[in-house]
Amino acid sequence: MSTHPKQLLMKFTELSIKGAFLIEMEEHSDERGSFARQFCKKEMSKYGIAFDIKQCNISKNYKSGVLRGLHCQKNPYPETKMVSCVKGSCFDVIVDLRKDSPTYLKWQSFILSENNNKILYIPGECAHGFQTLEDNTVLYYMAGEYFMPEYCSGIRWNDPKIGVKWPECKNRIMNARDKNYELL
Repeated sequence: MSTHPKQLLMKFTELSIKGAFLIEMEEHSDERGSFARQFCKKEMSKYGIAFDIKQCNISKNYKSGVLRGLHCQKNPYPETKMVSCVKGSCFDVIVDLRKDSPTYLKWQSFILSENNNKILYIPGECAHGFQTLEDNTVLYYMAGEYFMPEYCSGIRWNDPKIGVKWPECKNRIMNARDKNYELL
């Protein structure tokens, strides 16, 4: 006689940035390991999220202190994202850049790690960035729009108008583009 596994759920917490969610995956564990649902269109639709995955990306970061961002993709191709950390941990940030939003220029941060089963859902027209907290941190992105280099944009990671409180870091590693985005 076979037994059917229980339905695994995803817990959605709406964030103060309108349209953004922190999603916690319910995990099933046994002697083999564990299993969790990372994406379910049906569950997401209950929260008004219509997310059509266009591409998935992996970000491998070799050292602690890697800072990527703050990135966004401009209209008419704003990029919604679902971001999770599959190895290591990071300080993950979203900034609302929607001028008509009540949370315009507000930011929120979260720790994503391989152990906490959290996913960040980021609406289009919000900037995203992260700083790794461990060596060999890997992030997995599901994107709701194709990458369009000509619409790729960003804001300076330390823009005083935003005021993100990044973790202290003696050896921050960034590329020239991210260091030199214009201030708002």
